[in-house]
Amino acid sequence: MSGQKTAVSDPYFPANGDPRYRVHRYELALEYRPGPNRLAGTARLSAIAGRAPLIEFHLNLAEFRVGRVLVNGRAPHYAHRGGKLRIRPAKPLPAGAAFTVEVQWAGNPKPVRSPWGGIGWEELTDGALVASQPVGAPSWYPCNDRPADKASYQISINTPSPYTVVAGGRLLTRTTRASTTTWVYEQPAPTSSYLVGLSIGMYQTVLLGDPGLGGVPQSAHVPAHLLARFSRDFARQPAMMRLFEEIFGPYPFGEYAVVVADEELDVPVEAQGLSLFGTNHVDGVRGSERLIAHELAHQWFGNSVTIADWRHIWLNEGFAKYAEWLWSERSGSRTAHELAATAHRLLSLHPQDLRLADPGRKLMFDDRLYQRGGLTVHAIRCALGDETFFRMLREWATVHRHGVVTTAGFAAHASRYAAEPLDELLTAWLYEPALPPLPPPPSAPPAALPRIPARPGYPPTPGVPPESGRA
Repeated sequence: MSGQKTAVSDPYFPANGDPRYRVHRYELALEYRPGPNRLAGTARLSAIAGRAPLIEFHLNLAEFRVGRVLVNGRAPHYAHRGGKLRIRPAKPLPAGAAFTVEVQWAGNPKPVRSPWGGIGWEELTDGALVASQPVGAPSWYPCNDRPADKASYQISINTPSPYTVVAGGRLLTRTTRASTTTWVYEQPAPTSSYLVGLSIGMYQTVLLGDPGLGGVPQSAHVPAHLLARFSRDFARQPAMMRLFEEIFGPYPFGEYAVVVADEELDVPVEAQGLSLFGTNHVDGVRGSERLIAHELAHQWFGNSVTIADWRHIWLNEGFAKYAEWLWSERSGSRTAHELAATAHRLLSLHPQDLRLADPGRKLMFDDRLYQRGGLTVHAIRCALGDETFFRMLREWATVHRHGVVTTAGFAAHASRYAAEPLDELLTAWLYEPALPPLPPPPSAPPAALPRIPARPGYPPTPGVPPESGRA
């Protein structure tokens, strides 16, 4: 795996994650009953100690009742309070040693408190979903909750049979016994704890695109009453996938799923191989198409190419924002430069107190970070020219596929493609709070990427009218 894992706690969330070890696999066996919102689980973690003997370590886990803890099959000393499960093995673990941890827990899951309200496990009117960014994963399972600690996952969930369970990864089995069904998903790609997505609800499942044409398998899980509108709003997602594969490189996971929860959500949420939308993002007139592009782009930027810690969040959101602009440009709507000019005008009207490369916890989800992140990517495009820029962008996503990155690493990568030094440009956009001037558009003609047809040969359900052809 490319990049290096951070060796210290996250400066924005020092209570989350333990850098003294790393997990390389989680196996979660869960039972969930939606009526009483009751969750019971067993987790088996396969982990490796760091460079020093491991006398003790901790996992993040919300205030559940913990029934049993084992380390290498033996009972350790442990204490669980304040969202931390502190574990002291019976014997210290040698430096570099592989070890296993098993935890049983049960209770009523709920979001964990954060500066942005409750995040993580959310009980819905009929079902549940998980939206964990940035520190909500402990709301439903024990984990080493830091973005750089990426692991594979197998998730087994038993729930009443009328419900559909969707998780990121490949559905291995679905087994019904009496009135319950057990769903088993496997995600082999390295995954950050906050990106483990889950949704439980009353959904109909449809395929996006024509499976006979090959490409990335794409599915959608949608309340029945929204299917007609969904088929129009998400009709161009297969075309987005083709475009982003051409620009960013091959899709980094085995499949991609979208879920529309039967409730409104403030914003869509990305997870590994999965994106979650609300009813308010399905209007039948493609009103949220830029968000569809944004969440899909996160599969490359954020999910495959993952930040070492939350100081670097612009590498997730700025690149996903720029993907929105690229989709607009390539699908026949406004160009990226036109959208950049609009974003620049809006930012110029707001306070100039955001340092993109280290915004601080308070501003890490500020809309200005998204807009300025997209503008920074556009400024680099203007400096490099289209041909070099798109080669740089694709190789960034390829070299660091399933890896961990930092702002300094990206600056060094981009600089290698420049005929003239980028130091002044990168310092102004990344490290100075003042908004730099909007750069002139690149002088070279746009890169030779295909225009996207308005009608990609879809909808997934019969009787839905075709696209109108308007971008």
